[in-house]
Amino acid sequence: MSVTVILPDGDERTLDDGATGTDLAREVGGRLGGTALAVRADDELVDLFAALTDGAKVELIAPESDDGLEMLRHSTAHVLAQAVLELWPGSTFSIGPPIEDGFYYDFDLPDGQTFSDADLERIQARMDEIVRADQPFVRDELDRSAALELFADHPYKREIIENVTLDPMSGVDEGGSVSVYRNSDSFVDLCRGPHVPSTKRLGHFQLMRVAGAYWRGDESRPMLQRIYGTAWADKKALKAHLQQLEEAAKRDHRKLGAELDLMSFNEDVGPGLALWHPRGATVRSLMEDYSRKRHREGGYEFVYSPHIARSNLWEISGHLDFYAEGMFPAMEMDKADYHAKPMNCPMHMKIFDSQQRSYRELPLRFFELGTVYRYERSGVMHGLMRLRGFTQDDSHIFCTPEQAQDEIISLIDFVISVLRAFGFEDFEADLSTRPEGKSVGSDDDWEKATDELRVALERTGLDYGLDEGGGAFYGPKIDIHVKDAIGRRWQLSTIQVDFQLGPRFGLSYIGADNERHVPVVIHRALLGSIERFFGVLVEHYAGAFPTWLAPVQVRVLPVRDDHDGYAVDVAARLRAEGFRVDVVEADEPLGKRIRTGKLEKLPYVLVVGDDDVAADTVGVNARGADVERDVPVDAFVERLREETAGYL
Repeated sequence: MSVTVILPDGDERTLDDGATGTDLAREVGGRLGGTALAVRADDELVDLFAALTDGAKVELIAPESDDGLEMLRHSTAHVLAQAVLELWPGSTFSIGPPIEDGFYYDFDLPDGQTFSDADLERIQARMDEIVRADQPFVRDELDRSAALELFADHPYKREIIENVTLDPMSGVDEGGSVSVYRNSDSFVDLCRGPHVPSTKRLGHFQLMRVAGAYWRGDESRPMLQRIYGTAWADKKALKAHLQQLEEAAKRDHRKLGAELDLMSFNEDVGPGLALWHPRGATVRSLMEDYSRKRHREGGYEFVYSPHIARSNLWEISGHLDFYAEGMFPAMEMDKADYHAKPMNCPMHMKIFDSQQRSYRELPLRFFELGTVYRYERSGVMHGLMRLRGFTQDDSHIFCTPEQAQDEIISLIDFVISVLRAFGFEDFEADLSTRPEGKSVGSDDDWEKATDELRVALERTGLDYGLDEGGGAFYGPKIDIHVKDAIGRRWQLSTIQVDFQLGPRFGLSYIGADNERHVPVVIHRALLGSIERFFGVLVEHYAGAFPTWLAPVQVRVLPVRDDHDGYAVDVAARLRAEGFRVDVVEADEPLGKRIRTGKLEKLPYVLVVGDDDVAADTVGVNARGADVERDVPVDAFVERLREETAGYL
């Protein structure tokens, strides 16, 4: 007896009956055969020790692949839990999933204890010992009663077993079967799997930090201790990631926001509500002005809408049915409930519906820099990246079904063009489909809208992946991502096709046939949240904004106080050309003033002395470049014109 399996390249391998992924790895040999962590058999990931079936299409999973990294991180999370339970007897544990770039595990320590940073070193040392012990990950299947008995001292595990739908990775299925993995006689965990063959396949990991986390994210449930870590396929990848994190810490927009006097937060104002200082407000204003300029050129019409609206509006749109947890509580006024707007969409529907529309007006493109308010839990807010009050560069395009395809393609090109102007060059997209259970509309409408987006992506040639179930409640969407200067991926722009809000709001236009038709609505946020985009820009440029965006573009420094008058004249000439300039008089040593300008990350620091006064020149200290002497002022003005041309 034998089994034959088919490799991704179509090659067939015949193995003995009962052969496992381990046997296949030996048969394949080479680097992949020696490092494979698991097998994908007929699109299902299984452990290397699982038996293969005849005719299966199989793929060995390499450690550096997406599947391999997820397994490494999940298996390392198990080792973390094992180490903690050994070091803190009486502890209980809840969940420990892989996450982007790493993993975490949540613990409840006895007697109200908490982890310290020093504890991470102890835990990592114990984890290293477990890795060196080469403990195999062994799968077992139990019925629910046996599983409840096995985890009798672990209430969070028992809750997972008793609520089978809450944790898809738990290994608990609705039929009553429970899968567990052991990697020693003393440690066992609930898990769907698969896992790496043994702990010796791990080791390239680092514990990062400790945080608090409510069980199930519910503030009424116990506060658990969460340990985060990162894990990679090899030492080189781990080192590169840690270096990136070190660089990211230097670029943190919260740190630079304070150092460069851009923005701040204040407890008296409230969490998730940013205060913009003059320099940050200047950059924001420049961003918004450039966005307005491009939208005018793109055929958009500007609108404004109020910050609150009656509950009835949000009932029509469906937000109170599908998005209520993300909205601020109602305010009662004049015997009616009002809500702060979480989105601008319903307002724009009402503007469209304010008069009868003709097909000759379409596509009709509305644009608004509209401030919205969303209730975010305190634990998820993060500087400008996640706020309770923020401004979206929101557009809604109303078009005929025949226009939708070309409009989406045009939107993708428009989005990428604007993002390039801000310094991004590396783009990719996700196509998000209908979410299960939390959406409105027919399957036909969703399929049609999804196809419109898919075809547009293919016609533009933009690389994209599929995000199953990631759509909004009223339609599928394209999310466009960029990579920043240190390789991090940021989701910025969103394009959504919506066949739902038009009918819900009773929108119509008169077609060429003189009949009423419902318009297709395309939702589009380009920069997304202005605040978040600002934060991304700060981190992308490490606070050193390009000249057109810099809050102060040029600083003029007189060498001595008798050069102050000439410095003021140079600054006035630059201001007359529309540039942002300041002068720091000679009341401190020149070297100190130059260093201060560099710390403020100014694009240009000009130094003027005797020769400059006589020749109408300046000394140019350009950021990141060598010093230039005796540059004519007119030549420097022309350089600035060329550098900032096309932005405003």
